[in-house]
Amino acid sequence: MAEKSKILIIGGTGYIGKFMVEASAKLGHPTFALVREGTITDATKSKLIHSFIESGVTMIYGDVHDHESLVKAMKEVDVVISTVGHAHLADQVKVIAAIKEAGNIKRFFPSEFGNDVDRVHAIEPAKTAFATKARIRRIIETESIPHTYVCSNLFDGYALRNLSQHGLTSPPRDKVVILGDGKPKAIFNKEEDIATYTIKAVDDPRTLNKILYVRPPGNIYSLNDLVSLWEKKIGKTLEKIYMPEEEIISNIQGAPVPVAVGLSISHCVFVKGEQTNFKIEPSFGVEASKLYPDVKYTTVDQYLDQFA
Repeated sequence: MAEKSKILIIGGTGYIGKFMVEASAKLGHPTFALVREGTITDATKSKLIHSFIESGVTMIYGDVHDHESLVKAMKEVDVVISTVGHAHLADQVKVIAAIKEAGNIKRFFPSEFGNDVDRVHAIEPAKTAFATKARIRRIIETESIPHTYVCSNLFDGYALRNLSQHGLTSPPRDKVVILGDGKPKAIFNKEEDIATYTIKAVDDPRTLNKILYVRPPGNIYSLNDLVSLWEKKIGKTLEKIYMPEEEIISNIQGAPVPVAVGLSISHCVFVKGEQTNFKIEPSFGVEASKLYPDVKYTTVDQYLDQFA
């Protein structure tokens, strides 16, 4: 059996990054996490870093703004996975520059983990974030860097645990706001499953220079379907408030930036249906649950059981 690739994860202490580090180690890859020296002593991160070390993960000191440290880190590994957050998406040009200089990286996964940014027509401020991701894609392709783009759609921890109700941390039990008419279908995935599919793709030639879509059949729901499923679980009918598109856009324009980003993504997903309004063609993409049927992913139905 071929030796498993050595993986460097940038942004490994962030939201999706920590799941990526854990999945890489669990699936037997020599795993490296790039961390700033100050992160090791950061009280909010120290417990997480300690758990990484206990799992056999190697900490490498470095920073995306320190070219020399990036190149040095990359020479230790075969594959680079970036999970940097919204504020650092544009900084990935520095990662690309380091990959070019190191010369040994056989696959780069840029920070995506959402909608397919080449197949969306979002409004601001999501439009700018998606455009930045698309620009990173074009640079990767221009530089002929072997790559995989992971479109994992919605995180369960953000969008499913509260039925996409802004400000709630669990599903509502009295009333629910439904964006638009509630009919477009969206895709909800558990973070651990997204990470597992990503790591499985690392050494898979079928995902090379392709988009890996995480679109399992058990996780595709419209808001109407989702609310109906939840009502059955709790044995109660919720009051439904349908919010027209004009009101959604007005709310986005009046919201502070972090909130507006989330709302504009919700508009793109739940009103425009841009996670499911296209077919995955073999020329550009593959679907994770079909490639890796051995992964027992958590369905939407199963995920909501914990709250019922």
